[in-house]
Amino acid sequence: MPVTHPGRNGRFSVRWQALIAATLLGAAALASAQQATADMQAPEASSDYTPKPGWSAKKYMVAAANPLAVDAGYRMLKEGGSAIDAAIATQMVLNLVEPQSSGIGGGAFMMLFDGQAVKAYDGRETAPAAATEKLFLGADGKPLGFYEGVIGGRSVGTPGVLRMLELAHRQYGKLPWSKLFEPAIQLAENGFAVSPRLHKLLSVDPFLKRDPVAAAYFYDQDGNARPVGYQLKNPELAKVLREIAAGGADAFYRGHIARDIEAKVKGHATNPGSLTAADIGAYQARVREPVCSDYKQWTVCGMPPPSSGGIALAQMLGILEHTDIARYAPRDGALQAPAVHLFSEAERLAFADRNRYVADPDFVPLPGHSFAPLLDKDYLTRRATLITDKSMGRAKAGTPPTLNLAWGGDDSPEYPSTSQIAIVDGNGHAVSMTTTIEDAFGARQMVDGFLLNNEMTDFSFSPADADGPVANRVQAGKRPRSSIAPELVFEKGSKKLVLVIGAPGGSAIIHYVGKVLIGVLDWNLNVQQAIDLPNFGSRNGPTELELGRISDALIAQLQAMGHDVRVIDENSGLQGIMRLHRDGHDEWFGGADPRREGIAKGD
Repeated sequence: MPVTHPGRNGRFSVRWQALIAATLLGAAALASAQQATADMQAPEASSDYTPKPGWSAKKYMVAAANPLAVDAGYRMLKEGGSAIDAAIATQMVLNLVEPQSSGIGGGAFMMLFDGQAVKAYDGRETAPAAATEKLFLGADGKPLGFYEGVIGGRSVGTPGVLRMLELAHRQYGKLPWSKLFEPAIQLAENGFAVSPRLHKLLSVDPFLKRDPVAAAYFYDQDGNARPVGYQLKNPELAKVLREIAAGGADAFYRGHIARDIEAKVKGHATNPGSLTAADIGAYQARVREPVCSDYKQWTVCGMPPPSSGGIALAQMLGILEHTDIARYAPRDGALQAPAVHLFSEAERLAFADRNRYVADPDFVPLPGHSFAPLLDKDYLTRRATLITDKSMGRAKAGTPPTLNLAWGGDDSPEYPSTSQIAIVDGNGHAVSMTTTIEDAFGARQMVDGFLLNNEMTDFSFSPADADGPVANRVQAGKRPRSSIAPELVFEKGSKKLVLVIGAPGGSAIIHYVGKVLIGVLDWNLNVQQAIDLPNFGSRNGPTELELGRISDALIAQLQAMGHDVRVIDENSGLQGIMRLHRDGHDEWFGGADPRREGIAKGD
């Protein structure tokens, strides 16, 4: 089975027969791989795997991580709202019913298609004005442990999601801003049933109940998590949402809410932070140039820096275009070893560049002051030649054209707890938005009915290494690098929207979304089938496979190819919508991750 590969007369032969023989590896090797844990933890605990059917609609659709949030977005679409209208209503309810993942105390990245062009909205949090590159260094000058940095006020950045949503609504909203808050206000006042996932995450979190405000809301007097079905009411959040609905984002950024956040951050007993009301009032959302590149007959558009997701996925696709990964489609839902190998090697190469070069572009220029050198066709062709029939283990960063500065290696842990929203409205306009407060329950600090982010821990804890300063080091006003990867895919010729996709999951977002792109574009799966596939990939370390979803034979085949296999929880939360042509007409088909509680809904 040859694999197309530039630089060796176009091809090299991989000895797949040897890989099949590798299934005879000893039980001890297999057990070792099965029991290994990842260097990078999952941002949220896993929950039950519940198969989803996929959903069809002819006019419009919304997919999100909780049915109550989906209902809010659907209600706006049904009343003639735009994709951004529906996204705002959906986000406000997610703040309430899925507080571990996102909310007005955090940030977001959003890709928006207005029928003509694609825009990338940056609502990423920013570092306080008083922050320095030593923020996460201890008294001994060494980096703090991850949760030493997370819990408290030190890790809280300026929230960005409301400013971003308001900016997009001013440009593309159809319904009144205040109307978009009605579903969340009603639920906050009247109560909503605690879901199984929220109950589980509350039960296993060791930090949240240290905050008296959060403890009183999420736990009973004995310290037990509110049970499944408990009617949880949040009158404080209802009051805040009413203020924002009436006064716009300024009610959050320039009033008592900003002062309340400052007091909470600075008042932490053991780990205070430096975020001020002035920092919050000065925040600005950005509209940036999207990362769009061609892959075969499609154009794929994603987020630019400070997210690394769009560049990494574009690099992966540009590298995989030199392989024949399309021929290794899953068989009855089971992954083939050649596909995992090619995908993981391409991801290693992309992550090597990501860790070296990508950070907030307002502080750290990309090579050539643009993402174009990292996506240069000749450069990616040369990178593709590094893929052989054996795993490279750990890839080194490349030297893209016009590189004129060396950076140190990044050690940011990045365990973001995130949520994904995918929407197509009645005009065919679309939103793919990934929203986050970073770790599950963020900094574990609750104020005015919502949780604060711990986004500052997405910076590198170490500001420099032997190779030089780290691009993603802490700097005042800077946005930490992310892996968030909301994506929009179009037919290259017709420019018709093909796919809206995104995922939570920290740095593993890149291989979650990449899996769906390859699944839909190369393996001819629908979006639900692609989401359902076992998760797999490499963040330029071990090859990670989803616990409980892969075979011993696959592990053995990959080990024979030199892969250091880790079988771990890969708790994605993909949400997507694709265009399908059925019975002579186009329709929308939505998919939701069986690993979480989401659905899709439309008319």
